[in-house]
Amino acid sequence: MTEMMTTDVRAIMDRTPFDVSAVADLREVLNRDPSRYRTLRDAVATIRDREQKDKDVPPEAHLRLGVGEVLLGRYGVGLNNLKRAGDGGMANYFQGLALENLQRYAEAAESFSRSAQAGYDPKNSELHRAGALRRIGRVDEARTILQGLEKHSGSSAEYHFQQGAVLAADGELELASAELEKALSLDKDHNGALFELAYINDLFGNDDAAVDFYKRCTERPPVPLAAWINLGVLYEDEMRFREAEQCYRQVLNHEPNHPRARLFVKDCQASKGMYYDEEAEKGYTVLKQLLEIPVTDFELSVRSRNCLRKMNIRTLGDLTRTTEIALLASKNFGETSLAEIKEMMQSKGVRLGMALEGSERGPTTHDHRAEPPQEIPPEVQALLSKPISELSLSVRARKCMSKLNLQSVGDLTRRSGDELLECKNFGVTSLNEVRDKLSTLGLKLKND
Repeated sequence: MTEMMTTDVRAIMDRTPFDVSAVADLREVLNRDPSRYRTLRDAVATIRDREQKDKDVPPEAHLRLGVGEVLLGRYGVGLNNLKRAGDGGMANYFQGLALENLQRYAEAAESFSRSAQAGYDPKNSELHRAGALRRIGRVDEARTILQGLEKHSGSSAEYHFQQGAVLAADGELELASAELEKALSLDKDHNGALFELAYINDLFGNDDAAVDFYKRCTERPPVPLAAWINLGVLYEDEMRFREAEQCYRQVLNHEPNHPRARLFVKDCQASKGMYYDEEAEKGYTVLKQLLEIPVTDFELSVRSRNCLRKMNIRTLGDLTRTTEIALLASKNFGETSLAEIKEMMQSKGVRLGMALEGSERGPTTHDHRAEPPQEIPPEVQALLSKPISELSLSVRARKCMSKLNLQSVGDLTRRSGDELLECKNFGVTSLNEVRDKLSTLGLKLKND
């Protein structure tokens, strides 16, 4: 039986014509027995060697190679072959899959559109086009496509995946999870649904569930490269640097010049040699969690709360970086409010100005964070009020924002580069990413 299935894969790859039914049969064999991917690799290598001997390689040979490479997760190589395979529906569809996994979503949407127009699996082509449009922020267009396909494709795993992804983009994460679970009930190995559920759990800090979903997502080709990256970041958070490095190297096996994977490999190699003091880390974590408590959690008077809000003092940590003089300089903030805040901080074992002690300050130096607020133009205030999620940061940078309890762009601009670098697993690469994102809005980090 094994030999027959091995022969089937090779025979399908050599079938003439290499059409929709051939690809459907190929996928059925691979889904039935994932070990057949090894045979597919051999078959693709045989075709490649055979065609290299010919000076004039026909488009259909490039089509076979392109489809085979994409199914194996080798998206860059597959894309190059598919571009030489003519402008047929199948070539465009698999170009779309390759571009989608390379995160070139605008080009992917165009490829899926051409595929649908050519009549190659039009419903599935449109579902994938909706996904690509969603990825570039055109969520309304994606939603409209899904509404038009509900009657015809509403029972397919791909439909429920795309519907769940749109709900997730709208912030309806519970409804999104229900749709994604429906997708997995129809296809337990649907990589898109597995990835999206992993990402949602990652956002909520459910690291164990996220790791489980990402691992399932990587168990059979084609694997989204982002799944390897995100899984590696989660492993790094658990100090499992060797496993994280293996994830990044999986990306490099497919895309040797992938910039983030190359940088993250270097980070892992450096981290593996670091000394880790578990007791010190526990103490640091307890203090860090304490300083991240919002001041709104404490029973302060209305006057005190209003003054702190106007001064952009949001956490207990902000108060430790503020002086009595700076507080008293704020309008309507008097000795009674000061005594109230000092008593609250004493009960938590911290005090005003604690974070400033030991730094070199002249007699006129003070903490700019606590300066009385200046008038901010409405358009700038609107930018500062944006949630950090709108910056579309990478997983590593986003997790740092969460650990520091930074909710808005304004919260971020009140932090310096040095403060961000103190966050575990946040390096220069992530810092440059944050600076680039802020730069597009005309904003900067503190002290930049």
